[in-house]
Amino acid sequence: MSGNIELLNTTLAAAKAADRAALIAYLPAGFPTVDGGIEAVKAVVAGGADVVEVGLPHSDPVLDGPVIQTADDIALRGGVRIADVMHTVREAYEATGVPILVMTYWNPIDRYGVERFTAELAEAGGAGCILPDLPVQESALWREHADKHGLATVFVVAPSSQDARLATITAAGSGFVYAASLMGVTGTRASVGAQAQDLVGRTRATTDLPVCVGLGVSNAAQAAEVAGFADGVIVGSAFVKAMLDAPDEAAGLAAVRSLAGELAEGVRKR
Repeated sequence: MSGNIELLNTTLAAAKAADRAALIAYLPAGFPTVDGGIEAVKAVVAGGADVVEVGLPHSDPVLDGPVIQTADDIALRGGVRIADVMHTVREAYEATGVPILVMTYWNPIDRYGVERFTAELAEAGGAGCILPDLPVQESALWREHADKHGLATVFVVAPSSQDARLATITAAGSGFVYAASLMGVTGTRASVGAQAQDLVGRTRATTDLPVCVGLGVSNAAQAAEVAGFADGVIVGSAFVKAMLDAPDEAAGLAAVRSLAGELAEGVRKR
């Protein structure tokens, strides 16, 4: 079975055709439970998310701030495994029909096996992977199997990335480019900053791929600001914090659905 990279491509193109940015939501698998995580994906899509990133919880993250680390710890203590991540992707895709990507560090894939991981992700209906710590020059094996199975390979670029490096990264990627708005870890910020707009402009000079901005967006005003210059707005910590702060799972699901609705309005006010 082929993965859903084409669904991702058409979804992002449709947002562009509607003169708006896409809303991309991030949620960890297994948080607060495996079933609860699936319901959370359904809730953000019901609220207006166009694309969902399902996080593969990791014990030693390099990009994730304290909010997502807390959720990952809950998921890991609950015994979440890669099979649960694939189950989450399958159930979420079948329930919503939107593109579902996995965001993961490289080590779990390397241990699991690239061919096995890509084949299972495609079979589950996944659209691709975001790989924040896989160097492009070491990605040939991954890209070979991702291409074979119809999966996008999304690389992360940062404000520190030089123009030549940006060109190398974007030439190897597919689906979209994940532009980290600032140097540092995930988390909500008071402002997203001018660095992000500069990075998007420099990245666009190297590629026709959509450029989507993550790290720091937490409310509709910030979503509108980023949507003014980016093809997609990626929100993670704000959704996870809404779940963590809720008194119970039902309240958490209502909170993330409501937040998705506000952010979806924001990306339409570019």
